[in-house]
Amino acid sequence: MINLRDEIMLATDARTRAYAKYTEYTVGVALKCKNNKIYYGCNIENGGIQSICAERTAFAKAISEGEREFSHIVIIGGPKDKDPERCLPCGYCRQFMSEFVNKDFKIYTVYDKKVEEYTIEELFPHGFSL
Repeated sequence: MINLRDEIMLATDARTRAYAKYTEYTVGVALKCKNNKIYYGCNIENGGIQSICAERTAFAKAISEGEREFSHIVIIGGPKDKDPERCLPCGYCRQFMSEFVNKDFKIYTVYDKKVEEYTIEELFPHGFSL
């Protein structure tokens, strides 16, 4: 496995910035591009319209800056002010990410002092595409 220390630190920091007023479930991510640039994101809840997940926040930031090639994403989440728990992308995020990554794109979740690794294909084997 690759060294994820920087991404874990950034995802942990991003989690502290989450706006989770309604669920108090905070998520932070670090999205690494193939050029080694890292974009981070947090979840942002909204009482009136759909909230945005941390994964889509990071991808939107990267894509809006011209990035198109992604290496992997690190996800850290759980109830506010508690240790992280196993946190994987929701179905909407899996569909969204699948538009921009290949089937071997890695997704890491960090909790209980361990790291689990998945590919987007493992988590989303039959995604919709036009």
